[in-house]
Amino acid sequence: MAYNEDEYLQLSGIQHFRFCRRQWALIHIENLWAENVRTVDGELMHERAHDSGLREKRAGVIVTRDLAISSQTLGASGACDVVEFRKSADGIPLPGEEGRFLPYPVEYKHGSPREDLANELQLCGQAMCLEEMLCCDIQKGALYFGEMRHRIEVEFTPELRREVLETLTEMHSLYRRGHTPKVKPTKSCNACSLKDLCLPRMSRCGSVKSYLQRHMEEIP
Repeated sequence: MAYNEDEYLQLSGIQHFRFCRRQWALIHIENLWAENVRTVDGELMHERAHDSGLREKRAGVIVTRDLAISSQTLGASGACDVVEFRKSADGIPLPGEEGRFLPYPVEYKHGSPREDLANELQLCGQAMCLEEMLCCDIQKGALYFGEMRHRIEVEFTPELRREVLETLTEMHSLYRRGHTPKVKPTKSCNACSLKDLCLPRMSRCGSVKSYLQRHMEEIP
């Protein structure tokens, strides 16, 4: 299936979606947003990484920043924090450069590695967009964690690629329906910047109908 450009979702939304489907819907369907310390720190780190005017050359490597990407197959678009084009016989030619180069996407994260695969899925989605745009095969990329000041390499396995497709397919389905999932409170709610908009504690009150019924029964 190929998506039209006006159907594209934000690739970065994968991370919101995997953290909490309701959080993703509040941001990307209902256009709600709120800041907390984590979101501000993350934005500051990405501002430094997204200096599109900065292009570096090292031995056998060309580093680009804030590279716009998209995919008709995924129906998604976004920007890579950093893409390192590394010299490789299996790579692609670049305008004005000698030799061939393979893209190596690097995504910057403020905190430390997560237990889920949200970061890896977002990075793999970037690689899949680059592959479609540049007609190449990208096997690996890296996540850079500011808290650790360390990179972790990620292999784009068939299983990870399949999960990217399945995740985006579910995102598109919810977006077309304009559906915001019901809240499922977890301990992660306390770390969410949208806690005061989502109101996870309200889920314990049940439906409005049951609330009114209970209170009507209490009236003598």
